[in-house]
This record gives sequence, C-alpha cells and structure tokens, in this order.
Amino acid sequence: MGSRRDYRSMRSCSGWRRILLLIPVLFLLPHLSSLVDFSSDSATRNDARTIPNKKLDHLVLGPVAGQGLSDRFHCRGTKALNKTHGSTSHVSGAGNGVSFVTVFTVYNTSLGNVKSSNPVSVVGNVTYSKPERSMAVLNAFANFIQVTMPKSNVVILTDPASDLSIQQSNVILQPVQGDYSRGNLMLQRIRSYITFLEMKLEKNEGGINHYIFTDSDIAVVDDVGTIFDKHSSFHLALTFRNNKDQPLNSGFIAVRGTREGILRAKVFLEEVLKAYKTKYMKASRMLGDQLALVSVVKSHASFDAKRFTKPQAFTEEIAGASVLFLPCALYNWTPPEGAGQFHGMPLDVKIVHFKGSRKRLMLEAWNFYKSTSNIPDMLCLVLGSGRTKYDF
Repeated sequence: MGSRRDYRSMRSCSGWRRILLLIPVLFLLPHLSSLVDFSSDSATRNDARTIPNKKLDHLVLGPVAGQGLSDRFHCRGTKALNKTHGSTSHVSGAGNGVSFVTVFTVYNTSLGNVKSSNPVSVVGNVTYSKPERSMAVLNAFANFIQVTMPKSNVVILTDPASDLSIQQSNVILQPVQGDYSRGNLMLQRIRSYITFLEMKLEKNEGGINHYIFTDSDIAVVDDVGTIFDKHSSFHLALTFRNNKDQPLNSGFIAVRGTREGILRAKVFLEEVLKAYKTKYMKASRMLGDQLALVSVVKSHASFDAKRFTKPQAFTEEIAGASVLFLPCALYNWTPPEGAGQFHGMPLDVKIVHFKGSRKRLMLEAWNFYKSTSNIPDMLCLVLGSGRTKYDF
C-alpha cells in the first residue's frame, strides 16, 4: 500500500512539474505569435514597396445618380435619355462674337522627343509624358469649343519662352511677358488677364467681341455665349457654389466686350490682384486667386453671402462693376469625387470642369465624343465615372 501511495505521489509531483514548466511557455506564445505577425507584416510592406502602384488604364462606370428626378440628367449606361445638348452648335451664329481666353505654359519644352523615358499616364492606347498630357488636355479644350461654339476662337496667353505647337484654326497664341513659374502661375494668370484687357482697350477694335476667361481643363458642352444676351447689363460674370470657405471658382470669368465692360473688368481684376499680393501670397500656387476674389466681393458691406446658398443667378455692384454671379452647377460643373454623388448632373449644364485629377477623364470624354459625335452620351460617360477610376 505504501509503495502505491509513493507512486501516486511521484506521479502527482511529476504532473505539477510539467504544469510549472508549461507556464513560461504559455506566457511566451503570444509574444512569439506577435513576432511572427510583425515579421510577416514587414515582409508584406517591403513587398508593397517594391511593387509599383498600378493605376487602371481604362474607365470603370458606376451607377448614375439623379435618375427619376425631373431636373436631372438621365442615362441608361452611356445612353442619354432626356436631354439633347449641343443643339446650338448647329446654329450658324453659335459662339459668334465670343473668344475664350486661357493662360497656359509647359515646364518641359522637349515636346519634340518621341517619348519621355518615364511616361506617366495611359489613356486608351496612348501613353503620355507630363508635357504631352498637358498639350492633349489643351487640344481637347479647343476641340470642345470648336464643336459647340464653332464661331468662337481660343486665345492662349503664354510665356514667350514656351514652345507651343498648336495647329488648330480656332486657336491664337498671344505671348505675354511675366513670371510663369509653378509657384507664381495663379498670380501671373490674373496679371495676364489684366494685360490682355489693356491690349484690347488700346486697340479699340470695332464691333463687340465678348471674352470668357477660363481654365484650360474645361469642356464647353453648350453655347455659353447666350449669357451676354440673357443678362444684358453686367460688366463681368463669376461662378459661385454653396461652399463657405471657397464660394467662388476662378475657372470662369466672363467679360462683356464693350469698352466700358472691358475697362470695369480690368479695374475689378486689379482690385483682386491687389488683395492677392497683400493677403494671399502664401496660397499663390493654388487657391490665392479664389481667396482674393472672395475678399474683394465680400469687402462690400451690402453684399449678402447667403445668396451663394441658392443656385440662382444674381447681379451685384462690386468695385465699380456690375458683376453677374452664375451658379457653378450650370456654368462650371465639376464631375463628383465618386460616381453619382451630388444628386447627379443638372439638365442644362453648359461647362464641365475637369479640375485636379480629373484631366484623364477629360481626355477619355473627348475620345468618346470623337467615336460617337454625341455630347449627351458623352455626358453619361462623365457622370458615371468615379474619381478613383480615372485618377492619373
């Protein structure tokens, strides 16, 4: 009996010893596991760094917002259902007496090279370097105007040192001295606009020709020259949106082509330039011009900023000029950040602004139009394209 108790006691002690030996292992296991996970994560991160971030070279269409709303553009895929844009392009006078003016330069003038050694983007079957892509966007800008406002021309204000080879019949190159460096371009743009208006005042050309100053990444999809007839008394026009910090977009400024209109627009832009240089030079690369515009407009005590909350045109006297405010929703509409946001596209959109990373979409849109000759269907392509699908 005693030997059995001793044997059981020995087995019990042995069992406890095993348990005691396992306790440190139990504490170490989670740490070992985390080390394995960390090693795996590190390897994954290292692999990710060695694999380039490949972007899609084609559009992927998503759902189109606004279906069923009476005031919105309706599509089935890339087929327009309820709007015929571009009808004015078949009118003989569409764009008659209107010039589009833009500021443009290139920072790598080696456009004559066959291809850049480091291509940056692919659209369809075409690979673009940065300067090639910029030129393609500029050409698309002029092409859209030629389609929808065939009697209009395009004036490109540019650095005299720029080597721009534009062979389109509706394009005029106008060199303007200035500082076109990247960090100064927005400031130079206002200076170039003022210089251009001064040139028009000096020439005192006969007849009336209106001017629309725009960014070069817009597509004119309907005749915008009608604003000069519909709103007969303004000197210059700006576009606004319901955005508290940046209610005005500088990508569209229309100037009535009378001597008084040109003079008052010049004085107004000089006020903007003054505000820019005294208050917003730190934002000179991107937003300084828009902030300066807002500053000049809101400096007048009688101005009611609440009017920016409703997409309805209105007129105000600002800095001695009669300023027409037009809603961005129609005259400066930007494709949404993702497919179908912002409740779709208003029916009577005149201008689509492919700002920022949307420039690839502008090229896609132009290529689509060339294959279909149909502006409404092209707008369905634009409306259904989510931002992450067309980033350069």
